[in-house]
Amino acid sequence: MTFSERVIGAAKLDTRVYAEVEADRTATRQAFAVIAMATIAEIISRTRLGAGLVLPILLGALIGWLIWGFLIYLVGVYLLPEPATHANIGELLRTVGFAASPGLLNVFAIIPIVGAVIRFVVWIWLIMATVVAVRQALDYKSTGRAVAVCLIASLVGFAVRLILAVTFVGMTFLTARSLIF
Repeated sequence: MTFSERVIGAAKLDTRVYAEVEADRTATRQAFAVIAMATIAEIISRTRLGAGLVLPILLGALIGWLIWGFLIYLVGVYLLPEPATHANIGELLRTVGFAASPGLLNVFAIIPIVGAVIRFVVWIWLIMATVVAVRQALDYKSTGRAVAVCLIASLVGFAVRLILAVTFVGMTFLTARSLIF
C-alpha cells in the first residue's frame, strides 16, 4: 500500500490500514510525515501565525506526538490491558501518527465563515481516528476501552502541561522579579 493510500485509508478509519501500519516498522517515518503535514495544514489555516512560528509549532507537535504515544502506551498496556493486549511504543506511534490524517483537511479551515465548522468536524474525526488507532494497536476487542485509554491519557497529558505551564510562569515571574529588585 502506498503512503497516500495509507493516509486516505487511515482517514476513512479503515482498521486494515491501521493493522498494516502497526506491523510495518518502516512506517514510523511516514507517521512522522503525517503529523508534520497535519500540523502544517493547521498552520496554513491560521493565517495570523507568522512564519517565525512554523518551526516551534512543528517541533511542539512532533514532541506532543511522542508524548501522546507514550502516554497511550503506558495507560493501554499497563493500566487497562485486555488479555490479548500486546504492543510496543513504535506500534502506538505509527498508528496514532496516521490517526492525524484527517487533520490534513484543516487546510480548508482558512475559508471564511465555514472554517470553524470544518475545524470542529476535523476535531471530531481526529478523535474517532485516534480511538480506532488505539484499539488496533493495543489489540482491544472493546472500543469503550480504547476510548477510556484516550480519555485517561488526555487527562494525564493535560495535567502535565498544566504543571509545566504553572512552573514556567512561576519561574518567569521569579526571574523577572529578581531582575527588578
